[in-house]
Amino acid sequence: MRGTDRQQSAMFSYISAERRVPKDHPLRAIRVMADAALEHLGPCFDAIYASSGRPSIAPEKLLRALLLQMLYTVRSERMLMEQLDYNFLFRWFVGLNLDDPVWDVTVFTKNRERLLKGEVAEGFFTAVVDQARIQGLLSDEHFTVDGTLIEAWASHKSFQRKDARPKTPPDDPGNPSVDFHGERRSNDTHQSTTDPEARLARKGAGKEAKLSYAGHVLMENRNGIAVQGCVTQATGRAEPQAAMALVEKIPGWHRVTLGADKGYDRKELVQELRDHQVTPHLACKSSTIIDERTTRHPGYQISQCKRKRIEEIFGWLKTVAGLRKTHHRGVARVDWIFTFALAAYNLVRMRNLALAAP
Repeated sequence: MRGTDRQQSAMFSYISAERRVPKDHPLRAIRVMADAALEHLGPCFDAIYASSGRPSIAPEKLLRALLLQMLYTVRSERMLMEQLDYNFLFRWFVGLNLDDPVWDVTVFTKNRERLLKGEVAEGFFTAVVDQARIQGLLSDEHFTVDGTLIEAWASHKSFQRKDARPKTPPDDPGNPSVDFHGERRSNDTHQSTTDPEARLARKGAGKEAKLSYAGHVLMENRNGIAVQGCVTQATGRAEPQAAMALVEKIPGWHRVTLGADKGYDRKELVQELRDHQVTPHLACKSSTIIDERTTRHPGYQISQCKRKRIEEIFGWLKTVAGLRKTHHRGVARVDWIFTFALAAYNLVRMRNLALAAP
């Protein structure tokens, strides 16, 4: 018999959000690891917040909400607050009861800004990597480094000459008509008025130039987990410098291998890597100084095969975490959100590895 379509606007429910979330839901394992990482940030939170005054949003709940925004590709914080209002799964993960009011989006944003000023993202990322190391998921000998461009939150219209004189206000200040065709523009003579730290860059010959930042990742080769990351200005020469900075953070002083593409095959970088007991397993250019003493070993071919997995990290950051075009301005803020997104990727990766383990 066909059931009746009864409408009831008000009712009582005695089922908690904990019971509504399936036992095998992916977020359960991620929340356990995230909570363990957040426990290590207690002293950092104490240093950021005052000891008296009106209580703010708990930083643990705020960071869990930011994790959800990346894991579920929520494109704005306003939409995130809307999801928290009626999504039982989101409320359970963040730690809100079903009858708790949701924060105003402006209050949420201001509290997030407070965390941006501290080393919260780096501390959270380090705590997640430490969990992977304890579980035996990391290699301490074989690594890969690479970089990618992250489009800045600024348009070409804001890229103007540094010595330009003030112009008369346009007819439409919010979206003025700008004709820059035929004008030679470079980072030396021009600067974005919206995001002065962004730089005009392109991925390769024949590609369009965009205002961007450069994101760099150091990946261990065993399971493809990011162990270091940073954001720099897209100067065109940032990759070798960032690679060396990331390699120097590898714990211990023992010989390791570093795989990378041809963009890193530079004489100065190769020599500096060797001085730091790092074997350069770099893709060779025609004028390379890397000879058969390095390329003849089977480990070199393995590194060249494994290094391609770092593109999976960049793909996840841009398609899932929403970092194809950042919503933040300035190197410091973009670096904060980039590091936090790497931690989110590692949580997903570790959960998948635990699920695939025999």
